[in-house]
Amino acid sequence: MPVPNSQKRRSLTPTRSTLPKPRSAADIYEIFSRFRQARPEPKGELDYVNAFTLLVAVVLSAQATDVGVNKATKKLFELADTPQKMLALGEDKVRELIKTIGLYRNKAKNVIALSQKLISEFGGEVPIAREALESLPGVGRKTANVVLNIAFGEITHAVDTHVFRVANRLRIAPGKNVLQVELGLEKAVPAEFGRHAHHWLILHGRYTCKALRPACEACVVADLCDSPDKRVI
Repeated sequence: MPVPNSQKRRSLTPTRSTLPKPRSAADIYEIFSRFRQARPEPKGELDYVNAFTLLVAVVLSAQATDVGVNKATKKLFELADTPQKMLALGEDKVRELIKTIGLYRNKAKNVIALSQKLISEFGGEVPIAREALESLPGVGRKTANVVLNIAFGEITHAVDTHVFRVANRLRIAPGKNVLQVELGLEKAVPAEFGRHAHHWLILHGRYTCKALRPACEACVVADLCDSPDKRVI
């Protein structure tokens, strides 16, 4: 009898009954120390030139790869790197420039709408307050976290699929949904690592702790990992 998909994904998507015990503070400190040693200054992989273009890039990155977004935004940001220029460019032109990205029609609409709102309500500037950011069309909690962290230097934990997976596999912040993991990271990550924590987790999940075939042989914290997804080295 075939194994149900829900059972196959059990270790990747924890439920209330399967959430493991979080790691000790000492273990978590060691994990992030190794991440820092491996990548002292981790960077996001979306191209941008200012807070506005970062905001647009993150909005466009939903259900799309950073590589794909960067290809589309190269010309877009040459033409429009402010809300005023973006609004002048118009939805049709934005749609044409980003048509290689998934959901491009709705995203083009959101980019124009958020540009209009930035001009009418925030003086053409990207707001620093979370509530204000989340009031913009196409901007959710994760997007706000990325902008607050990268553009304004705040300690936030943007939880995407990679962060969710790594935080659960390494038991840094076990959780059954992204908000639970985010709040867990806020409590678990030592302050000295907070600024770069989500970048380390994203990059580790993207290139090493992958969903289907994690590269455990290249993992800097393999000896600390006791995940059922760990491959025998």
